[in-house]
Amino acid sequence: MTTLTASPNRIAQYWALTKPRVTQLAVFCAVIGMFLATPELPSWKIVVSATIGIWLLAGAAFAINCLVEREIDSRMARTARRPMARGEITVLQTLVFSGVIGGAGMWVLYNFVNPLTMWLTFATFVGYAVIYTIILKPATPQNIVIGGLSGAMPPALGWAAVANDLPMQAWILVLIIFIWTPPHFWALALYRRDEYAKSGLPMLPVTHGTEFTQFHIWLYTIALVATTMLPFAVGMSGLIYLVSVAILDIIFVWYAWQVYRHYTDMIARKMFAYSIIYLSLLFAALLVDHYLRF
Repeated sequence: MTTLTASPNRIAQYWALTKPRVTQLAVFCAVIGMFLATPELPSWKIVVSATIGIWLLAGAAFAINCLVEREIDSRMARTARRPMARGEITVLQTLVFSGVIGGAGMWVLYNFVNPLTMWLTFATFVGYAVIYTIILKPATPQNIVIGGLSGAMPPALGWAAVANDLPMQAWILVLIIFIWTPPHFWALALYRRDEYAKSGLPMLPVTHGTEFTQFHIWLYTIALVATTMLPFAVGMSGLIYLVSVAILDIIFVWYAWQVYRHYTDMIARKMFAYSIIYLSLLFAALLVDHYLRF
């Protein structure tokens, strides 16, 4: 095979290591945090630099995740085509790739944003790549709950990039994603439970059964509804957000109730898909409300 045909394939393999779909949602939430941190438009230089730096460190964390879970991924249909699972990229290549883009991300954040954002993003990297992936995920069915903080941090990273501070409002955004994560991920784990059983990971539907998981999805959804009302309750947002999130919450509650009381794999699959749309629209509603109020 010639270099001209091999090179694009190799680039695509490294790109896949960064889990681009997941990274895009995380970076989107971080960017929203940047805009919510100031009543004015933030500096475009800060927005661009912070976006690049956060994206690079997130990609580095996901690459380590792919490395650690390569054998597990190879046993699951959803992840079997990942480059590490297929043996297309070596351990050394993945470590070097993660180190290079992670180091570049830290350099960008430190020099063009601020040290607080760099250290927070690096802590998030450690939380996801080490604490969650290596320690928690194979050890407890509550892995997605305990380790959810690292995945919930992007809006706080964006806020810190612009404000060089982390007030209560930033942590409310973190809390929303933190509470959203379990019903989002457990919906996936329910309809993929046979794959998770083969993988050896102690996911909740495997260790405690489907009914137990369905009930906990319902409980976390109720908690999510209460949490998403906090921005309005503390004066962080106005009626545009309140009406928008009320509609989004009603649909989320309906899906959760269907999963809890009338379960099918199809409804769990639909809930998982909607949960991604839900989070994106919720943060978009916060942004629209923020600027129309000011």
